[in-house]
Amino acid sequence: MRNQESEFVENVVHINRVAKVVKGGKNFSFSAVVVAGDGNGKVGFGTGKAREVPAAIQKAMEDAKRDMIRVPMVGGTVPHKIWGRWGATRVLLRPASPGTGVIAGGGVRAVLESAGVQDVLTKIVGSRNPFNVVRATFDALTNLMTERQVRRLRGLEPLADDPESAASADVDTAPAEAVAEDAEAVAEDDEEPAAAVEAEEGGAS
Repeated sequence: MRNQESEFVENVVHINRVAKVVKGGKNFSFSAVVVAGDGNGKVGFGTGKAREVPAAIQKAMEDAKRDMIRVPMVGGTVPHKIWGRWGATRVLLRPASPGTGVIAGGGVRAVLESAGVQDVLTKIVGSRNPFNVVRATFDALTNLMTERQVRRLRGLEPLADDPESAASADVDTAPAEAVAEDAEAVAEDDEEPAAAVEAEEGGAS
């Protein structure tokens, strides 16, 4: 759901009821896991506990907005295949062609849709615990890397068609060109006094 007072898309993934048996009966409390994202690459999750459901959701939303991550994407999908792990849960994310949509369920769909991923294939292996599924999905998203980031880590030259690399190249070459022009101007200034000295020596002789 989208909060009208907030720019983030907020999705309640799961609400768990916990009963504590005491002398006078049972005390009920609720725990919630919520995912919040701006739909443009930023997403976070949070958990909250309270005696009432609205209070637990509110705490989880505040926690989700407090610690958000940036998800690298390539054309609306993830850059490469990756596994995420948390406890007994494993989540697989695979790139998909445009028009595929978000093929996911449960907490994985909530996380990817909040992050703004449009096309992706996913698979959950092991435990289906909603808390673990969300954490395993975030583990996968945190370890995603674009091709430019990998080339930088390996010390390789940036791609020629990379707009960011081209922009940085223009910035780096501009000062070099200015230095070359200054050097030529200094050389011309040095040649003029030398020619004048030779002319004076010729007249004196």
